[in-house]
Parts: sequence; structure tokens; C-alpha cells
Amino acid sequence: MNKVPLGPQNGARAVSDMFGRIVRWYDPLNRLLSLGMDQGWRACLARTALAGLEETANPRLLDLAAGTLDVSLALHARRPDAAIIAMDYCRPMLEKGEKKLDTPARRSSIATVTADARRLPLPDNSVQAVTMAFGIRNISPRAEAMSEMCRVLRPGGRACILEFGSGRQRIWKGLYNVYLNRFLPLLGKLVSGDNAYVYLARTIREFPTAAELADELRTSGFGRVYYIPLTSGIVCLYVAEKPLSGTAL
Repeated sequence: MNKVPLGPQNGARAVSDMFGRIVRWYDPLNRLLSLGMDQGWRACLARTALAGLEETANPRLLDLAAGTLDVSLALHARRPDAAIIAMDYCRPMLEKGEKKLDTPARRSSIATVTADARRLPLPDNSVQAVTMAFGIRNISPRAEAMSEMCRVLRPGGRACILEFGSGRQRIWKGLYNVYLNRFLPLLGKLVSGDNAYVYLARTIREFPTAAELADELRTSGFGRVYYIPLTSGIVCLYVAEKPLSGTAL
């Protein structure tokens, strides 16, 4: 469950190319390496992002680090009337996901865009919710992407970010940490023949704690911020709300 860095920084193109090489294995590896839990995590992300929009007709949603469109499709399944912009820096990921747009309803609701999350090609206050699954860990500097999320959200809108917890914390008495550091990179390489999941394990180890990331979101302009640990903290769902000020949609 990993996305390429969303922006032209040193090494970003090499990492993008690396994940482009494993795009054919991306979805099955997600299911295998998460023991099938990744779909449930994404479903939780979609439900949380849409909470409070029940009375809003035709909401406009932005799915960042959209990858192969699993989150976009989860949003569409719950709100077929929504206009969903699916953005990712890695075009091969989006092209793989576009094959899932196999009905007229999906094709009319979900539009794919190759873009840098740190410089979103959207106007201020233009979307009612933002989602990102397993992408913020790969953006440098994160603050630029967080500020952009806040900018494009309408006042009162929410950004929901799903991300792995910090690998510095012991989970399941350290069993998860052994899996993360040893078995996950090995399994990923055996299946895909690439070292992408060595990169995945390293970025999880280096990721800030949930409290630290929540502070970064507040510094980036969000008001109320909270997080929900999932699966004993293997992943966290962050919810960041834009303050009620400025011009609403």
C-alpha cells in the first residue's frame, strides 16, 4: 500500500519509475501484504470523508494519491452522484485504475488527473472533501501538500488521510515490526522482483507519530484535527477540518 512521491523533487522520478514497474502487482500485493485488510481501511476512509455530506447534492470530492482508484471507487459506491477528481503523480497507476471504470456511471463520476499534490490545479474552496490513502508519507515537504488540501477545501470541509502508523512504535508485542522490517520487503520482492517494498518499510519506520502528524496538519491551517487508530495502530485515519471562515461553496 504505497504511492510514489507526488512532486518533482530529487529522486522522485526514480521512485515513480520504480512503482510504475510494479503497477501490475500493486493491487494483489496490497491484498496479500495487508492480509486483506486494506479494503476495509479504505472503506472506513470513504465513510468518514462523506460524513456530514448526506444532505449535499452532487458533492465535489478530491482523491489525492489516487493510485489505482480503490478509494475513488469506494467514494463512488457510497455517493454515485458525487463528482470525484482522482489525482496522482504516477500516471501508470492512474492508467491501471482507469480499467476499473467499467460502467458509464463510473466513467462519468470519476475523472483522473496527473498532478503534484503540492501544487493542486484547483481553485480555492472548490471541493467539499479530500481523501488520501497511503500517500502523505511519500511527499516532501508534507506541509506544502497539507496547505494545498486546506486551500482547495470549502470552509467546514474535511481532509481524511489514511496512513501507516509510525514503525517506531511496537505493535502486537513487536510482531508487526518484525513483519514490517523483514517479511514485507522479502514478500514484495519475491512477487514483484523489485525493491519497492524495501522503500515502503523504510518510509514507515521514519514516519512521525500520529500526534506529530496531527500537529503538522494544524500548522498547515486546519482547525479541528483528530485521528483514529485502526488495527491496533498499524494504520491511522486522520480527520482535519477547515475552519468555518471565508467564502463557502
